[in-house]
Amino acid sequence: MTFSNKTNVHPSTFILIGIPGLETAHIWISIPFCLVYLLALLGNFALLFIIKTDPSLHEPMYLFLCMLAVADLIVCTTAIPKLLSLFWFKDREIRFEACLTQVFLIHSCSTMESGFFLAMAFDRYVAICKPLRHSAILTHTVIGSMGLAVIFRGAVLLCPHPFLLRWLPYCKTNIISHTYCEFMALIKLACAETRIRRAYSLIVAFLTGGLDFILIICSYIFILHTVFQLPSKDARLKTLGTCGSHVCVILVSYTPAFFSFLTHRFGHHIAPHVHIFVANIYLLVPPMVNPIIYGVRTQRIRERILKVFNPLKA
Repeated sequence: MTFSNKTNVHPSTFILIGIPGLETAHIWISIPFCLVYLLALLGNFALLFIIKTDPSLHEPMYLFLCMLAVADLIVCTTAIPKLLSLFWFKDREIRFEACLTQVFLIHSCSTMESGFFLAMAFDRYVAICKPLRHSAILTHTVIGSMGLAVIFRGAVLLCPHPFLLRWLPYCKTNIISHTYCEFMALIKLACAETRIRRAYSLIVAFLTGGLDFILIICSYIFILHTVFQLPSKDARLKTLGTCGSHVCVILVSYTPAFFSFLTHRFGHHIAPHVHIFVANIYLLVPPMVNPIIYGVRTQRIRERILKVFNPLKA
């Protein structure tokens, strides 16, 4: 579908063009993308199964990790099957309603991921700075309430996005220079004033990802202050080791997220294919890497995985 005249301001479908400038390489790019997606599915489902079936892992850090795994699965599954269909079968069309659904699910679940990172940072803060009160503070009721609060925040703050986009006229074009529907990519197609919508998006981004990142840094400042008061070097290293997995997944997730966010709004001189490639890395790599990091660095999960694959040694 293309616009034959400028009166059709509410298109029934949009056209996704993939990664601009790299159309001829789409089939080759799809191979690692597909492999990473399959690894993300396998890793996160395995993580959920292991934590669910092992009562000894029903602790705050692992329960928050389960919530993160579910959000990761929703984010990558919302975008990647359509992306692969585009790359393999030239299936470029996406219905307007499906496009808005993608916008909501990707942005809201990404916000939830940030909230779960903050919850995990709070767990590390309590475990290290207030170890004697850890089990009393982070009860299953509190953990459930924190999880619901993160989900509620993501859903409520991001649910206006589809409506803000739906009410816009799109009289320029219906071609989206992206591999999936994204809020700013659609905003750029509108032929109306979008300043308020852009401002709302910026405010939401700061109140979620930005504020979460600041609070995570604050929690680690308190953690480091406590750790450096420990009497021995071995005790300090052992305590910091319990935070290693969390720090790794934060770096893996926030680095492409901040790059994608900033380039979409301020990086006008960055090549479009660079921005879109990084945006896809953000959707794909963290869901694949998170289970690997926790599986490799967390001894209890690693031991449980070995028991699953080698039950004779259990």
